[in-house]
Amino acid sequence: MSVAADLPPWLMPLWARAFSQGARLPHAILMAGAPGSGKRLFAEKLAQSLLCDNRDAQGFACGVCGSCGWFGAANHPDMHRIVPASEEAEDEAEAEDSGKKEKKKSDQIRIDQLRDMQALMEISGHQGGRRVVLIDPAEAMNPAAANALLKSLEEPPIDAVFLLVTHAPRRLLPTICSRCQVWDFPVPDPAVATQWLQARGAKSPDAVLGFASGLPLAALTFVEGPLAEARQRFAKDMLSLPKTDPLKLAGQWETWLKGKDADKMGLSMSLLVGWLQRWLSDGARLAAGSSARFFRDFAPQLGALSAGRSENWIACYNELLAYRRVAQHPLNARLFLEDVLLRVARGTGGK
Repeated sequence: MSVAADLPPWLMPLWARAFSQGARLPHAILMAGAPGSGKRLFAEKLAQSLLCDNRDAQGFACGVCGSCGWFGAANHPDMHRIVPASEEAEDEAEAEDSGKKEKKKSDQIRIDQLRDMQALMEISGHQGGRRVVLIDPAEAMNPAAANALLKSLEEPPIDAVFLLVTHAPRRLLPTICSRCQVWDFPVPDPAVATQWLQARGAKSPDAVLGFASGLPLAALTFVEGPLAEARQRFAKDMLSLPKTDPLKLAGQWETWLKGKDADKMGLSMSLLVGWLQRWLSDGARLAAGSSARFFRDFAPQLGALSAGRSENWIACYNELLAYRRVAQHPLNARLFLEDVLLRVARGTGGK
């Protein structure tokens, strides 16, 4: 059974481009686009296709051959994934039963990971065909790793295809970008994205699509599951802020961020501050007579909250920009939240 159905329709033109090149596919492709644009999914499908023994007429992997079986089990001998240690499989990241606290894994891609890949690439492929190296995200490479990759791109191994996934191509070495064919992953047409989300159970596709800046795969995480619930909680908390003590809410958010599922769902301080900026932006827009962009499903309540205070909300939004810069590493999370919420409450007309 082909895996074509798993690829969203807005990515099909890029897939046709890849398939049309056939044996002339470049040895290195840099897939660039915003988070949620589908580049990671596309890279996985392309890698599976390149290793498949029985591709269909469109070039998609069959999903049932031996190579596809290995690929699905993440143990194909000719597939090399290079990701930060923090994104590796959870079963490899679990601490031993000794009770010792595990050292936090790195968010970088290190040079030893590139050297391991280079050593493996010196050996002939398992089936004598193509070998694939997937680096995701490419901007996570530290300088030493990036220079090591550059050497492989300058003298690529036989039958090797390098797939680099990035949402920040400007953070890569210019020499790396110049040795790759760059494929851009744009924001899809809103009508196509909305229809795709509706088919996946989104009751308010416009609302979640706007919240995800028009990126359907990112929007899908807000349709159901932990992040969807987190977004609903955030909006309700902000609607209650005019009558709620900001210091009390800061304590609740601190507990929320320290919850056991926070890391798993991607909930973080910087994420909440980003959501605060979107909330303030929408409030200012509604107060000025425009429409909400990010919280369309809460537009009536938000509009009533910000009515007549457009300048105040804009000023509060601008003031929050300074907090965004330190949100990833605040010295004291509780004090940081208290300061942020106090300023938001005062700036928007609350207590």
